[in-house]
Amino acid sequence: MIDLTVEDPIPLAAAAKLLPPGRNGRRCHMSTLLRWVLNGAKGPDGAVVRLEACRVGSRWLTSKQALQRFATRLTPQVDAEPAPAPRTASRRQRAAERAAAELDKLGI
Repeated sequence: MIDLTVEDPIPLAAAAKLLPPGRNGRRCHMSTLLRWVLNGAKGPDGAVVRLEACRVGSRWLTSKQALQRFATRLTPQVDAEPAPAPRTASRRQRAAERAAAELDKLGI
């Protein structure tokens, strides 16, 4: 949750205007930010990342800092270790045969 004493709260509608246009030059809608607050978005590791916000009265508030943290968590690390290469069909087959043999040995 955002800290109202440290961060500058802004309504979701104002936060939507801070984001650059997306597809076909269309602006981000406030309902998109509300969806990010309530449901989140899938991050590069598959975990759900939510936009930090708080409800004051009938309004949802977030901050520029919360938008930055949200974007940072959604952005994959380019300089991170590369994903391991997928196994070939023959390697998967050999691994499955080894696992089956080990299960047979254990009596399962």
